[in-house]
Amino acid sequence: MTPNDIEYAEKRMKQKWYDLALAEQQGASLPTLERLFNTYMLAVEEYNRCSESYLVEQQQARSTLPAVRTSQQLMCVSQGEERPKERRQRRKAS
Repeated sequence: MTPNDIEYAEKRMKQKWYDLALAEQQGASLPTLERLFNTYMLAVEEYNRCSESYLVEQQQARSTLPAVRTSQQLMCVSQGEERPKERRQRRKAS
């Protein structure tokens, strides 16, 4: 699922809502309004499925990434210093 898929689903959902609102304003019959409402609800469900699928994919991608180091840890490593945890352990041993 891509952001473009979600955007398309959102635009489709908004268009279905617009169609329903316009038909209601123009005095469409009850069966027509019900059909348009059902079409809108299907578009909402599709949008929700796309959004949820995208979020799950993003969470899975994040969980497979290596752990991110804090900026303090990166500075220590780049400057050849001990990491804060190692420094604490060394102090305790002394």
